[in-house]
Amino acid sequence: MAYDNSLTVVGNLTRDPELRYTAGGVPVAEFGLAWNRRDKDGNDITSFFEVTCWRDLAEHAAESLSKGCRAIVYGHIELDTWETPDGDKRSKVKVVADEVGPSLKWATAAVTKVPASGTSTPPYPTGQEPF
Repeated sequence: MAYDNSLTVVGNLTRDPELRYTAGGVPVAEFGLAWNRRDKDGNDITSFFEVTCWRDLAEHAAESLSKGCRAIVYGHIELDTWETPDGDKRSKVKVVADEVGPSLKWATAAVTKVPASGTSTPPYPTGQEPF
């Protein structure tokens, strides 16, 4: 049986995306995302998510987003587990992003189309983008 663990989270970045590269040269970016809501009694509740982006998405997120930006993240959940040097087992739930974009509810954004990976020219003449 297949399970779909996709989710969409809208929140504010708690820190600038940190871009790094794996030993194989694959870009990966990580940032925190805070989601604020109110419970039935009117109390503010904040949930924090760790977001990981890979490849082109990682580079684009690192270039486009910064701490405080409101973003929309669509992805899936993964459980990250590890053991501390003291032997304690730790785990956290993180979101592996499939799509990331700025929220336009309280901001504007300028979109710049980048060439597809492996091509040397943009797919559209300058000023002719379909969006």
